[in-house]
Amino acid sequence: MRLLYSFPRPRISLRYIWPWSWAVAAPKKMVAMAKKEAELANGGEPQEKFESASRPPFKIGDVRAAIPSHCWVKDSWRSMSYVLRDVVVIAALALAAGHLNSWIFWHVYWLAQGTMFWAIFVLGHDCGHGSFSDSVRLNNVVGHLLHSAILVPYHGWRISHRTHHQNHGNIDKDESWHPLTEKTYRGMASSSRTLRFRLPFPLFAFPAYLWWRSPGKEGSHFHPNSKLFRPEEKQDVMVSTICWSAMVASLLIFSWVCGPVAVLKFYGVPYLVFIMWLDLVTYLHHHGHRERLPWYRGKEWNYLRGGLTTLDRDYGWINNVHHDIGTHVVHHLFPQIPHYNLVEATKAAKPVLGKYYREPEKSGPLPLHLFGVLLRSLRVDHFVSDEGDVVFYQTDPQLYAGWQQKSH
Repeated sequence: MRLLYSFPRPRISLRYIWPWSWAVAAPKKMVAMAKKEAELANGGEPQEKFESASRPPFKIGDVRAAIPSHCWVKDSWRSMSYVLRDVVVIAALALAAGHLNSWIFWHVYWLAQGTMFWAIFVLGHDCGHGSFSDSVRLNNVVGHLLHSAILVPYHGWRISHRTHHQNHGNIDKDESWHPLTEKTYRGMASSSRTLRFRLPFPLFAFPAYLWWRSPGKEGSHFHPNSKLFRPEEKQDVMVSTICWSAMVASLLIFSWVCGPVAVLKFYGVPYLVFIMWLDLVTYLHHHGHRERLPWYRGKEWNYLRGGLTTLDRDYGWINNVHHDIGTHVVHHLFPQIPHYNLVEATKAAKPVLGKYYREPEKSGPLPLHLFGVLLRSLRVDHFVSDEGDVVFYQTDPQLYAGWQQKSH
């Protein structure tokens, strides 16, 4: 890592890039490796320790004031140009796949089209935040079209995602990939722990989250009477559920006309790739840093402290494709900023944020290094204490040890 990291950039060998080789490694071994790397990079000299849970010496208004005023301006035409770009690419990929009908190209198509599904999700996400346009109607129309096309209930997700932003870093109120308390973790069935912590299952969690939310929480993104929503939001949720149902019906009709295999090849597999992108990115923007990051309860939590626990990530060539979603810290603090201004806004905010901004590890053309980050986090970030207003992730050393014994 560069400049502001408390630890140096990890040196990941090829055997750790290969995902399945991580499944049998023990947490203690990785902790020892991290310590050894830190000692080697620093010539054996200890680093000055930065307490990530300390209260920042600045206020959110100081960060806001550092961001140029033009970064807040929303340009509807520019936003629509990104929609047009992505839709043209999606159509071109589908036409190319149908024309070539080659098994070699199908694999390229699935990865590329799934990434493009993820890209239009990000644009719909901007609609949900209101950063797409100043027009609420345009935001809702475009958001419904984009999200329904990839089987996301726009308003249902928009409302729960708003809850996530308003309570980021709050153990009790956060909505997305929040930590499990030790009591909840100990009460989980072995199968539930496997789904939560063992690859590839966490990368396919999003559809289940839409239907049943996270462990310890109740509700559905499709049901207007869910605990997720206020009474005045019921109609919006119903509209989005109807749009989602219309998309499902369309896929069934296409399956009847063209055959289920064609729908699976053109839509089903890219959808799975999109889900993997969504879960990977969402998880790693809140987990996986070498430095222990705090989570808060009660009076220790506030909006700024919670937002400063989020992480930026570098995705190499994919940064532009998925609309710079990796600039996540400033986005979490100020979700009203359009995605095309987030890079500039981040550069302006960094001098104020200081050590509370954690410089992302530089990616190669493709962000393969993030597989190692994900796997390491799934091995050590298991639960937080049931008590305390400032807590950190703890590790269950028996979790992976038990799986390793079963595999033998």
